[in-house]
Amino acid sequence: MYDYKTISVEVRGGVHYLTLNRPDMLNAINTEMVGELSDYFGGLFHNRDCRIVVMKGAGRAFCAGLDIKARGENETPFGGGFGFQGYLADVYIKMRRCPQPIISLVQGAACGGGFAFALASDIRIGGESMKMNAAFIKLGLSACDMGVSYFLPRLVGVSIASELMMTGRFIHADRALAVGLVNQIVPDAELDSAGEVFVEEMLATSPMGLRLTKEGLNMAVDAASLEAAMAIENRNQVLCAGTEDVKEGMQAFIEKRKPVYKDA
Repeated sequence: MYDYKTISVEVRGGVHYLTLNRPDMLNAINTEMVGELSDYFGGLFHNRDCRIVVMKGAGRAFCAGLDIKARGENETPFGGGFGFQGYLADVYIKMRRCPQPIISLVQGAACGGGFAFALASDIRIGGESMKMNAAFIKLGLSACDMGVSYFLPRLVGVSIASELMMTGRFIHADRALAVGLVNQIVPDAELDSAGEVFVEEMLATSPMGLRLTKEGLNMAVDAASLEAAMAIENRNQVLCAGTEDVKEGMQAFIEKRKPVYKDA
């Protein structure tokens, strides 16, 4: 179904298992990977069969960020007028725009653009070896890149975001959990099984309910007022209430059984 070289996608029912697959380069981002990720996440918006994406890195790292050695080689992308900068940035927008929740399983390094992949996800589970940083500022660049200035303060607050972004310091597993940057920390060997717990719980929800929850939550984070957030909530509930799945969900609750949803 998917013929990619730098990433792999395994489809198991309604779940896609996306692996960044350049392990010899610590899954560093090159132009080819950007194109493949853009194609994949761009195609999810209208993919009704995929309900959840689980994202991880092959080998000992999640993603070490931009492949600096390959930078400039065979680069002819056009991203919103900003060349490679806009080309890569668009991937993170597509990650947030896709209606499927993204669960990232992070082991080893998640640096720069790899850090941003984790931040753009909905659920982050870290292995004990996990370390993340806004590596851009270590390279003479601004740490405000690839959505980090948007995502990070919303997750951990402005004070900690300022510390991490203005110094490029690594944040390791224990502190990342303490400040709410990740949902859970487990031994590296248990990352897959920890992710499956979230997958099973999400699969037990109605397809429309799950999609609209991601959409509504993203909008509520930036809502101008309580009334604005509630307007989206009301719209989403009316949409869900008109489905057969909501009838099934309520009937299953009354009958004390698991609902069988049909996305209808």
